[in-house]
Amino acid sequence: MIPDGQPGHIDQIKQTNVGAVYRLIDQFGPISRIELSKKAQLAPASITKIVRELIQAHLVLETEFQDPGSRGRPAIGLALDTQAWHYLSARISLGSITLGLRDLSSKLVVEEVLPLPEQAHEPLLKRIISEIDQFFIRHQRKLERLTAIAITLPGMIDARRGIVHRMPFYHDVFDMPLGDTLSEHTGLPVYVQHDIGAWTLAESLYGASRGCKNVVQIVIDHNVGAGVITSGRVLHAGSSSVAEIGHTQVDPYGKRCYCGNHGCLETVASTDSILDLVRQRLTVPVPASLLHGVSLTIEAVCDAANRGDQLARDVIISVGQSVGRILAIMVNLFNPEKVLIGSPLNLSQDILHPAIMSCIQQQSLPAYSENIKLESTQFYNQGTMPGAALVKDALYSGSLLIKLLQG
Repeated sequence: MIPDGQPGHIDQIKQTNVGAVYRLIDQFGPISRIELSKKAQLAPASITKIVRELIQAHLVLETEFQDPGSRGRPAIGLALDTQAWHYLSARISLGSITLGLRDLSSKLVVEEVLPLPEQAHEPLLKRIISEIDQFFIRHQRKLERLTAIAITLPGMIDARRGIVHRMPFYHDVFDMPLGDTLSEHTGLPVYVQHDIGAWTLAESLYGASRGCKNVVQIVIDHNVGAGVITSGRVLHAGSSSVAEIGHTQVDPYGKRCYCGNHGCLETVASTDSILDLVRQRLTVPVPASLLHGVSLTIEAVCDAANRGDQLARDVIISVGQSVGRILAIMVNLFNPEKVLIGSPLNLSQDILHPAIMSCIQQQSLPAYSENIKLESTQFYNQGTMPGAALVKDALYSGSLLIKLLQG
């Protein structure tokens, strides 16, 4: 199965075909070689060669299965052999690093959330490597064939080169060579991606946008950004794969952002900014609010809004309108069939989503917005599922498979 714009190099063609065969076995297995040949649009001889290599590498196995409607002997089909193939999926967030060991089916073997303070004597890169080393030592009895490392994190990232230019919270980060350093340290392929882009990919492979070809996913959390699926692929997957709407200036005289600009959307709509705004409004004479005297969290704000608190409702609606105005532009640009909202504010989705949808319907083309679906993401951006999506995508593209076949 060769996509449009066929690569001219024979190795690239092999990689593409191996990835396509592996993906089809994953999606439809157990599947016969004949059916696989039809779906892959490859000659039976090519299927035989690719499958033989995958079986010899213990990436695919033969198994008996019963064709639907057939009463004869079970057929011999192909399925993935994912046991004993492991990879590390990691996520760095505010004050913590989550490390998860998974097998090639994405099944979680073990996962830990460990502290990663914003301030420390050692550089962040050295601390990340140390935490990964200690994780491997603690769980060495569970480790078998370790294949790759995937890391997702916020910030300004060059995913292709594995370089983290800037990060929120960790202010000592400046052009951190995370990918190369970790690959040299472990001898493994390392995939680095913005957490929003990886989360968007995870929703496409496993979650709320599975089967959709054109999707915009908005994240409203400690940081604000968007991931875009167009024609079934993540936009700019080889770079940051995130639409930096969070760094679109909405107030030229506003708060300074970690990117260096002033008044970015992230300084208005991030969860930290929301809580700052609530605190400010509680200091002036206002009607009685359920938020007086409580520990301020996003969950508390959403709970108050759901119970009719006007201050909380106004703040959430304002965030929805700010994000919705930018989202209306994205709808005009990408014409998505679905918009996903990933945010702890989804606890008040009956307030947030109508505010966003109202902007889309008022400010984008009716032909683009009239049939659009707006939903919450299936996953929340915690844990290591976004990193798992990076590894799955590398298997489907064939790039990681070729490395595994070569030993």
